[in-house]
Amino acid sequence: MADDVTDDTPALRIVPAADAPFTDVEQVFGTKGDAAHCWCQWFMIEARDWRAVGDEGLRQRLEGQLAEPGPGRGLLAYDGDEPVGWCAVEPRRDLPRLRRSRAVVSGTTHPDFDDETVWAVSCFVIPRAHRGRGIGRALARAAIGFAREHGATTLEAYAVDPSARSKPSAEELFHGTVSMFADAGFAEVARTTTSRVVMEHRLAGRA
Repeated sequence: MADDVTDDTPALRIVPAADAPFTDVEQVFGTKGDAAHCWCQWFMIEARDWRAVGDEGLRQRLEGQLAEPGPGRGLLAYDGDEPVGWCAVEPRRDLPRLRRSRAVVSGTTHPDFDDETVWAVSCFVIPRAHRGRGIGRALARAAIGFAREHGATTLEAYAVDPSARSKPSAEELFHGTVSMFADAGFAEVARTTTSRVVMEHRLAGRA
């Protein structure tokens, strides 16, 4: 889950998760709660196949994805030597469920889902003990440089606006909040419901 309110962002070390020991990724995702039952695979697996994979299968999928050649699927934040947060950032074309998300399809300004230069920030995981310290905000800012370094010209996010409803679900908050992305320089491009917002950060190379 992403954290949203802080006045004192900690000094963090943020690295590509592919360069970190997978045991550190496991420490962030934990063994209980939503993250431990998803392993950032929700947008990677078709709905008809989801239940058949199981928690261990999901964990193994993420471990395998981070071991593949290339930049990897996301970033890991450290406070000293302790892993304290995860952010999924990768080419949007690699997330097949986004193609069938009404919120994304109706809100994006880049409807070509095969465009490899459009990247997406789809998920944050901050262990409960570390929330409220600005780690999600720091990861959102780091995602911009990571995407740009690997050829992205647009970085999309699918944020929730907590002020638009009384109590956003935990599932929604994993996507990050409007204020978090706005602080990182993202702009709102569409409000597909009262509380769900497509945001983007234009990077070099796209008018």
